[in-house]
Amino acid sequence: MKTAILPGDSMERLFIATQVGEIFYIGNGVIRNFLDIRSRIIKLGDSELGVSRGGYDERGLLGLAFHPDFYYNGLFYLHYSVAGTQGPDALSERFMPNPCDPGTLNLRWINRETQYNHIDTVEEWILQSNGQPQKRRTLLNLRRPFLNHNGVNSLNFSPETGKLVLTTGDGGSGYDPFNLSQNDMEIAGKIIEIDVVKNTFIDNPPVVTRFNELPATIQETLTVIAKGVRNIPGISYQRFYDQYIKYVGNVGQDLVESIFSFVQYKPIPVTQLVQNSLMKSKSDQEGFINFGWRGWEGAFPTSIIRGCSANPTMEEKTIAYYNEAVKNSMRRLQPLTSYFHKDPRPDKFGGTALTGVQAYMGNGIPNLTGSVVFTDLLARHAESQLPGKGVLAYTRVRTDSKPNDFSVIQTDYNFGSGSAYYVTLGTNLDQTRLYLGVYGSMNVTDFNQGTIFEIVL
Repeated sequence: MKTAILPGDSMERLFIATQVGEIFYIGNGVIRNFLDIRSRIIKLGDSELGVSRGGYDERGLLGLAFHPDFYYNGLFYLHYSVAGTQGPDALSERFMPNPCDPGTLNLRWINRETQYNHIDTVEEWILQSNGQPQKRRTLLNLRRPFLNHNGVNSLNFSPETGKLVLTTGDGGSGYDPFNLSQNDMEIAGKIIEIDVVKNTFIDNPPVVTRFNELPATIQETLTVIAKGVRNIPGISYQRFYDQYIKYVGNVGQDLVESIFSFVQYKPIPVTQLVQNSLMKSKSDQEGFINFGWRGWEGAFPTSIIRGCSANPTMEEKTIAYYNEAVKNSMRRLQPLTSYFHKDPRPDKFGGTALTGVQAYMGNGIPNLTGSVVFTDLLARHAESQLPGKGVLAYTRVRTDSKPNDFSVIQTDYNFGSGSAYYVTLGTNLDQTRLYLGVYGSMNVTDFNQGTIFEIVL
């Protein structure tokens, strides 16, 4: 969900981008069509690795962002999974690391041109003077190893730099089999800034997975803000005097969901990363943000969970990547807050997956002013109940910069007998309104079950 003022309009509109490829906006209390790219989107809900997923899919229309000068230039940007690009996957079976088997800890993604799941694209579009959107050019074509972890709400413009920010997931499966998120040459698992003003003179770039595969003119438009990303539901900026606090949520594996905040950072030009790779030299990464994945899941070393045969109510947690956890222990950013998949505290909840992180600067909900609000797909204590329901919560940056706890936001809305998965969170342009996206099913093949709410006091 994004808001923008259409050229020639006077009102800020709420735009809703759906996973299947339709984009709507709300105008005068009526939902209007903005763009339909369903024919461009990969067929969703197919099986993965020959095992039925029951219609679950993480591909589709992944990101929508309006240029800061959209009102004047009509430019907007899309990130989506391309129709007709279905591949066999990078691995023929599900991956699970085994600390006793070095072979599982050092996998490499080989035969990339044939062993992949699909291709994602980032495109620039323009709203023409006749009111019809038209594609102008392609910025990136990315080959992805698996169905999941492609990013969601993956495009945003930075109010600091004016650049388009792309958040890419680690490529999927689980446990990041090829450790793409920590490899500086891999596009997966990063936060990337794209200078859309620079002309690359390339309207349809090659399909790539690594930065050094990109033509030089495209490399020159890219800088990398962060690595160690598992999967991110967007990035949010909060103005604080003459600077911005950046909020990023990293979706967890088995234990914990984490929200990070940072102000100062040192983006590294992709040209420098490529040069360092050619020279086999270490880049100066002081100030370069590292969220720690795959060695770290939030504030914890990434673990494998096994049931305890002696006590079924207990679990054994074994560190999956001990050496990587040690290597990145001092380089990684500590989370602002974390919430757990199991939490016995009465005022907390067991989470499933982080789906939205937004700063709130309005006064309409005084208790939330200046806080960062987040959503989780489904409270785990509700898994055995019907209907299932997501969770809304918030936290704040502490003045001493130490990690903070979080609080649950109780809502009195009655969702009735159906499930209510909290799939996304949005704000208006000045962050004084909060919008919650709720869907009644986890299956992408179940249509017309979405509702948009505004959160009010």
